[in-house]
Amino acid sequence: MFQTLLVQELRSQGRLAVSLVIINLLGCLAIIAQAYAFAAIVHGAFLAEQGIGELWPLFAVMLAAAAIRAGAIWASERLGANLAAAIKTSLRRRILTHLFSIGPVHLAQERSGELLHLLGDGMEGIDAYFSQYLRQLVAVLVLPVVVLICVFNVDLTAAVILLVTAPLIPCFMILIGRWAGQLQNRQWKLFHFLGGHFLDVLTGLVTLKVWGRSREQIDVIARLSEQLRHSTLGVLRVAFLSALVLELLATLGTAVIAVTVGLKLLFGQLAFQQAFFVLVLAPEFYYPFRLLGTHYHAGLAGITTAETIQELLNERKVESGPANPVHFRLERAPSLLFDEVSFSYDKNRRPALCSVSFSVEAGEKVALVGHSGAGKSTIFDLLLRFIQPTKGEIWINGQRLADLSKQDWLSSIAYVPQFPHLFQGTIRDNIRFGGVDLPGKVEEAAALSGLEDWIRQLPAGYDTPIGEGGGGISGGEAQRIAIARAFFRDAPLLLMDEAMTALDPFNENLIQESILRLQDRRTVLVIAHRPSTARKADRVLVFHEGSLVESGTHASLCNRHGFYSSLVGAGRGGEC
Repeated sequence: MFQTLLVQELRSQGRLAVSLVIINLLGCLAIIAQAYAFAAIVHGAFLAEQGIGELWPLFAVMLAAAAIRAGAIWASERLGANLAAAIKTSLRRRILTHLFSIGPVHLAQERSGELLHLLGDGMEGIDAYFSQYLRQLVAVLVLPVVVLICVFNVDLTAAVILLVTAPLIPCFMILIGRWAGQLQNRQWKLFHFLGGHFLDVLTGLVTLKVWGRSREQIDVIARLSEQLRHSTLGVLRVAFLSALVLELLATLGTAVIAVTVGLKLLFGQLAFQQAFFVLVLAPEFYYPFRLLGTHYHAGLAGITTAETIQELLNERKVESGPANPVHFRLERAPSLLFDEVSFSYDKNRRPALCSVSFSVEAGEKVALVGHSGAGKSTIFDLLLRFIQPTKGEIWINGQRLADLSKQDWLSSIAYVPQFPHLFQGTIRDNIRFGGVDLPGKVEEAAALSGLEDWIRQLPAGYDTPIGEGGGGISGGEAQRIAIARAFFRDAPLLLMDEAMTALDPFNENLIQESILRLQDRRTVLVIAHRPSTARKADRVLVFHEGSLVESGTHASLCNRHGFYSSLVGAGRGGEC
C-alpha cells in the first residue's frame, strides 16, 4: 500500500529510509547465522557427540547473532519512530504553509475543527504508517529474500515451496485490502466530521444554550459517536481477519516445509543439519508476513490520512508571487490606484467586484461605504493580497502590486479589523505583535490609543494576561488594543474596518480620538459603518453589488440625493 504523498515524503528522508533497509539486512544476516549455529549445535551435540569444548564457538556465534538481532530490532524501531516524526513534521509544515498561502479568505471556507483534527490526531495515522507498517514492509521485502537464497543453496524443493506460497500472502492482503479500504475511508470521514462538529458545538455553545438547542446537539454527537463506534469495529474485524488469514497461510506453509524436509530426511536425501537448518528458517521466512498482517490496519489508516492531506493540498491552486519580486520600503504614505479590477469568489455567482476603478492620493483619508456584500471587504482582501484580481491591476506609487514583495508590502500596512483577534498572552505581547519591539514603544502605542490609564489600574499592568480571543476584557478594550497594535506597527498605509456598534459612549469617544491620531500622516482606507466616519473622510467611495456607483465628499454626495443619500438616510430616519 503506497500513496503518492507518502512516497514523496519518504524520498525526502532518504538517509533514514536507507538506514532502515541496512539495519533490516543486518538483522537478516544475524537470523541466518543464528539458525546455522543452532542447527550445527544440535547436530554436533546429539549426532556427532561433540563436547562443550568443541561446541562453544558455535554457542558464541549463536549468542552474538541473537544480540545483533535484538539490537537490529531496537534500531529498526528507533529509525521507524524517527522517520515517522520527521515526516509528520514535514507534512504539518506543508499543510500550514499551504493554509497560510491560500489566506484567510479561502481558509474561512474550511471547517476549523476538521483541520485541527487533521493536524493533531489525524497525524497519528501517518505515525503508525511509518513507525509500524512501513518498517514491517521493509522487513517483508528483505528477510524472505535472504532466507530464500539460503534455502535454495540447501534444498531446492523447500525453496520452491517457499517461492510458491509467498505470493499467496500479498494476494490475499490485496483482496482483503480493497474491502478494508472502503471501511477505513468511511471510518476516517466519520472521525474527521465528528472532530470538526464537536469543535463547532463548543465554539457556538453560548448560542446553543440561549436558543435552547444544546440538548439536540447532545443527541447528534451521541448518534455520530455510535456510528463511529460501529464503523471502527467493522475496520477492526477486517484487520483481525487479515491477520488470521496470514497466520493460517504461514502455518500451512511451515507445515508443508516440515513434512517435505522430514520425508527427505527419512529417505536419506537430506542431511540432518541441513534439514534442521531449513526447518528453523521456515518460520522466520513467514514471520515478517505475519507481523505485517497485525500492522495492516495501521497502514490503511496512514493511507486514508494521506489521501485527505493530498486533497487539502490540491484543493485550490495557491497563487504564487513573481519569480523576482521587487523589494522596497515605504517611508511615506503611498498612493493607490485600482484599474478596472474585478474579482469573483465563485464563477457561478455574481462577481464580488466588477471593473472597479478609483485612485487614492498619498495621505488621503477615504471611506468605503455600502451595504453588506457590496465589495468593501474584497477591496481590503485584495490590498492585503489574500486574493488576486481576476481582472485588472492594482498600482502602488506607480508600481504593480503583483510585482512587489509580499512580505515587504504587508510590513507597510497596519490593519485594524472590525473584530480583532487577541492571542492568549499578556497585553504587552498583544500590542507588540504588530512589529519590532523597541524600548518604550509599547507604552507609547498604548498612550496614543488611550489605553495607558486603563492599563495602570491593572494589578500586573502591561503583563496582565488575557485569554484567547480577548477573554477577560471588554469589546472596547479589545478594539483599543488593536489600535495600539497599529500604532506600534507605525505603517504608512492604514486599513481599518470600523467597529462602533455595541460600545459605550466612553469607549466610543476614546476610540474615535485614537483613530484620528492614528490617521495622521498616513494613507487611510476605512470601511465606514457610521455617517460620522464618512463625514470626517476626505472622500467617500460608495459601492453597490460589486460596483463603484458614487464618489465624492459626504456633503456633495448628500446634495446629489443619489444612492449614498438614500443609504445614509435609511439609517438616520430619512435625513442625510
